[in-house]
Order: sequence, then structure tokens, then C-alpha cells
Amino acid sequence: MPTRAWFPTYIYCEPLQPTGLTRLNTELADECRRLRKFDAAGRRWSAKNYPGGYTSYASMNELHRFSSTFAALEKKLTRHVRSFARELDMDLRGRAIRLTDLWVNIMPETAAHSLHLHPLSFISGTYYVATPKGCPGLKFEDPRLSKFMAAPPKLAAARRENLRHITYPAEAGNVILFESWLRHEVPANRVTEERISVSFNFNWS
Repeated sequence: MPTRAWFPTYIYCEPLQPTGLTRLNTELADECRRLRKFDAAGRRWSAKNYPGGYTSYASMNELHRFSSTFAALEKKLTRHVRSFARELDMDLRGRAIRLTDLWVNIMPETAAHSLHLHPLSFISGTYYVATPKGCPGLKFEDPRLSKFMAAPPKLAAARRENLRHITYPAEAGNVILFESWLRHEVPANRVTEERISVSFNFNWS
């Protein structure tokens, strides 16, 4: 073929483990809600920066260091990150990867998470704990968007790989991984039930 694709952007999506996800997510959801009650500093920060929702991002973002529940989650996430790094052909021979940040996000109705990226890490991701039917997914932006200049719009029937944005549905039990420079957002939650996720960053040395 005369046309080939280069410089692809990879996104990884896989269940955390083959079985036991319902029980695990019930335990995680309980701990996430207990954390929200305990974390007064996080609630204050969220009131200003995450309207309607709660995140421990600015107050308790190393949950794997003092919670056995999240420490166990760290081990499972690390296996997925190593698998994703291999698919990306990253040379980690003789190098260590480590989970640097892990925090909780709880999105009641109307809460949203604006477009952002994750600096100072190489792979970031989200694990879905509770995803009521109709809750928003994770929307990714084509990283070349600012360089398109005079490009015409895409066809309504454009192939998925040629879209400007792509949304991965939020499904409890799934891990989504992406390179940390990839911008993404979560649109407003339009359902009354809470959407709960755990987000994280990995670094290497």
C-alpha cells in the first residue's frame, strides 16, 4: 500500500484480573468512601478545584504507601504497566518502574474533570471501581491537534484511527493505561449515582 501509518498513539484497556472483580470493587468502593469522610483537606481542595466531586489528588495521593488495599492494587497495576511498556518497545532493561502517585476520584452527578495531562511520569492510568450505567467515559484528544492548522473537518464516517477524539467507556474492573503526555478529560456525570475511579502515575529509573 502507498500509505502507511506512523507515530501511533497507544491506549491500553484490560480487566485488572480474570476473576474476583466484584468483591474487590466492593471493598475498594467502601474504602474510597471512608477516605472521603476522613480527608477533610481533600474535601476542601475539591470544593475549590473539583466542583461537586471529591479527589484525594492534592491531599492523599500516595495511598499505596499506607493502605494494604491499595498496596495490593499497586502490585496488580504494575504487571499491566510492564505489559504496556513492552508493547511500546520501551527499553527498561536493568531499570526499575515504580508507582509514584495513586489517588481516588469520586464523581457524583454534574462533576467533571477538565482536559489535562500528567507531567513528571511516563505511564498514567485509571482503574474503575464503580461505573453506574450512563456515567461518562475517558475522552482522549489527538496529540497533534494543535498542529493541524488548515486541515478540513473529518467525514462523519471517518475511521476510528482518524478521529480527533476517542472515548473509552468507563467499565468497572478495567484498567486504562496511556502515555502521560496524552491529554484527556472526563465529561460531566449525568447520572445520579457516583462514578468511582483510582488514578495513578508510574515513573522509571
